[in-house]
Amino acid sequence: MHADPRLRGLYAITRGNYSSTDELLHEAEAALQGDVTALQYRDKSADPGLRLEQAKALASLCQRFDALLIINDDIELASRCGAAGIHLGRDDADIITAVEQLGADAIIGVSCYNQLEAARHAAASGASYVAFGAFFPSPTKPAAVRASTTLLEQWDHPQVPVCAIGGITLDNAPSLITAGADMTAVISDLWSAPDITAQARAYRALWDID
Repeated sequence: MHADPRLRGLYAITRGNYSSTDELLHEAEAALQGDVTALQYRDKSADPGLRLEQAKALASLCQRFDALLIINDDIELASRCGAAGIHLGRDDADIITAVEQLGADAIIGVSCYNQLEAARHAAASGASYVAFGAFFPSPTKPAAVRASTTLLEQWDHPQVPVCAIGGITLDNAPSLITAGADMTAVISDLWSAPDITAQARAYRALWDID
């Protein structure tokens, strides 16, 4: 199994409190112009019809930029909007169910929090990438469990990219990359930047990606 090369660098996660679909798409396009190659749609508050509308629009936008659209938690939505894959948390469906519904080529990401063995199990079960965190205090999830960079250093499935999440900024991201992170998932430090495109490019430069 070979990892999708787009599973490296900045992994942008939508912030989920947009005033309109136009605002969501405007910010997403700005990030994609900054060479973001993986974008997760995460919105737990919108109604199903609006979620589908937004997910389809994001899928079309990501296709224009040859980027991966990953849907948070919702397998049916991922299937209906034509997303590249799904991200699963602790209380979501399992990997086998996701593959059955989305197909063998779907990107399946799994949150493993601070549990190395859970990540190893996910990799063995067919996960496309695993995510550890929170590494730093997170304004999005202030009660999230804390993870140590030791998890990144001990990750022993090089064919499965590892993503770091939780309170990540341009200042602290290098320590995670040095420890072994293939991706950094970022919300606040990306979307709050005065120039989203420039911020995304600054993150991408941390990996020296052309």
